[in-house]
Amino acid sequence: MNTTSPVRLSHVIRRFTLVLLIGTCAPMYGEATAAKLESNEPSLLFTRDDIARIRANLDLPRFALLRSRVFPADLAASERFLTEELRVGVFLPDFVRTCQLLENAAFAYVLSGDPRQLNLAKLAAGRLGDYERWDYFLEGGRHTFGLQRASEATIAFCLALDWLGGALDPAIRAHWEDLVATKGAPACYLALYGMRYPDRVQGWTIDARANLKFEGDLSRWPLILNATNLKALPTCGLGFAALTLHGRHPQAARWLEMARQSARSYATMYGLDGSFDEGIGYWGYATTGLAMFFEAQHRRLGLDDRKLINFPGTVRFALHMAMPTAVSAGSDGAAMVMAGDEKDTVNFGDAGRGIDVSAAPWVSRTCADPVAQFVADHVGQMDYLAAAIWHDPAAVSEPPPPELLDVRFSNDIVISRTGWSPDDGVAALRSGGPANHEHADRNSVIFKVYGERLLNDPLHASYDHRKPRWLLRQTEAHTSVLIDGQGHQYHDGREGTNSSWARAQVTAYRTGPGWMTVTSDATEAYQLVNPAVQRVERTLIYLKPDVLVLLDRVRLTGREVPVQVRYQVYNDDRAGSARGGDGQFVIQRPLAELTGTVYATGALSVRADRLSLPEEDGIYPYVEVISAASLRHDILTVCTARKSGGSPGRLLVDPITGGWRIHGEYQGRKIDVRVELPENAPPVVRL
Repeated sequence: MNTTSPVRLSHVIRRFTLVLLIGTCAPMYGEATAAKLESNEPSLLFTRDDIARIRANLDLPRFALLRSRVFPADLAASERFLTEELRVGVFLPDFVRTCQLLENAAFAYVLSGDPRQLNLAKLAAGRLGDYERWDYFLEGGRHTFGLQRASEATIAFCLALDWLGGALDPAIRAHWEDLVATKGAPACYLALYGMRYPDRVQGWTIDARANLKFEGDLSRWPLILNATNLKALPTCGLGFAALTLHGRHPQAARWLEMARQSARSYATMYGLDGSFDEGIGYWGYATTGLAMFFEAQHRRLGLDDRKLINFPGTVRFALHMAMPTAVSAGSDGAAMVMAGDEKDTVNFGDAGRGIDVSAAPWVSRTCADPVAQFVADHVGQMDYLAAAIWHDPAAVSEPPPPELLDVRFSNDIVISRTGWSPDDGVAALRSGGPANHEHADRNSVIFKVYGERLLNDPLHASYDHRKPRWLLRQTEAHTSVLIDGQGHQYHDGREGTNSSWARAQVTAYRTGPGWMTVTSDATEAYQLVNPAVQRVERTLIYLKPDVLVLLDRVRLTGREVPVQVRYQVYNDDRAGSARGGDGQFVIQRPLAELTGTVYATGALSVRADRLSLPEEDGIYPYVEVISAASLRHDILTVCTARKSGGSPGRLLVDPITGGWRIHGEYQGRKIDVRVELPENAPPVVRL
């Protein structure tokens, strides 16, 4: 009697399950198309009635860079790339560029009717069809799942199908829809299925033929990525595929259910106040993708998930994370927070210097939010085509009200500022828990005023733990505390840039006219690597705009050890420097400088040095305050900033019973602050 072994039966069941999940490869949908498509009417993101406004948007200076990509001066270069230079099978950058060409050319055609753009879109689509797979990730070594590449291609094809309408022959349209149904949607679905049910994943790997340099451990990725920005794009891609083939493909309803479930679960990654744990560098990518999906499904099917996230709040998150820069005013005279070559952010974690606010005009339009319109008009850049589609220059715009000058987000990041103009001051504290793309930066501080970063957080840390610039992720590369030269817990990078276990929490936060004070306890983060740690606490007192006081308190058991407090210098342009000694240090930048005066309950010293990196990886100066070996460390640093050439001034610091008094006059302001240090409670700050 023939029997099927349990192992063989399990294999058959898994294969059958994957077939059901992915769908068949044959185009099983019917000939009918949606009514709006029959009338050649775009419907995912706009209608033909919007085209004149969109054209006008692209003529605005705000969209100059986007226009140059949609209507490139040298169209022949794109044609040459697709016909002669593209390497089929190469994803970075060839596949990515081809997706962008398809989307941009289809958009250009619907706006201009230029037949060359139509031909370019067809050519790009054909070259994407030449790829055997649309992504380099494999499930069980065989089935493609898509995080970015398959998602990007699916979105590009769906938008092109929507925008080109009757300009496509029925046979071409059917072929493109088949590509979406066989190479795009199944890959997006399988990625989201794996995140939803990580225990059912047979194993995620990278296709060796893709020749990627990443050699990390993917075994926990289905669990890890479920809480990261890499869930947002396949959600949008799968949603677009479901909407494009709605009612015409047997898997479309299943795809839509998965996309909506994924969006709902991912929405919990945003705080109720709109904060975003992965930082501003990944906020625009994730938020724009979700907004596109929500908008498209509402337009196509009347399904409204547009309130799953506090979108007005999350646009304000982007606003808070923007740094002032010394740039020219906008067309209405308002200072643009970031524009042109000068960009800056509160870059905790893997954020860069730019903010993509493409979602802001959608929030302005959808929520009638004048602050979101201000962000759309003046903050960051807008790199997605959707921004030009949604932007309404006639919408009411209002600058941020005074109550937005100070914020403690629900994830315990604290930012205090004097405004959004070039010389305004910003002080930011990184408290809170772990997150994808984080650094080992609990209780670290960024301070910028008079157009200069005076206390820095490093940019451009390596994503590869084998590279020297991985050091820039460590505590020692931040404006933070080291205990006997050691920072707090962080992972080893073998799984990528995922979360650590390190956690801090804000224990006190107050604001008032011209000041903010916050205390954050990072004891737990340091205890994970040093059981002798009993307390690691930082208090920040910001006397706006240019006085910043830091109080660091460390308590230990066992062996007495020194504690170091580091102050990092921004030197990416090789224009930063530092010097230190005799209880004082100076950090200099071209437009401004900062003097720090240091006090402690024990002996201390101050020195200037640089991170141990090869010079080709950058020169990173820092100041280090060293509190001599002890079990109890209380270190007070009073920082005063000024424009270059200005009088340094000096505030007096006197010991008082159980603390210090900081007083005097600085830049015409009288200052008198008392800091009391109860042993089992946060410091008491009296202003």
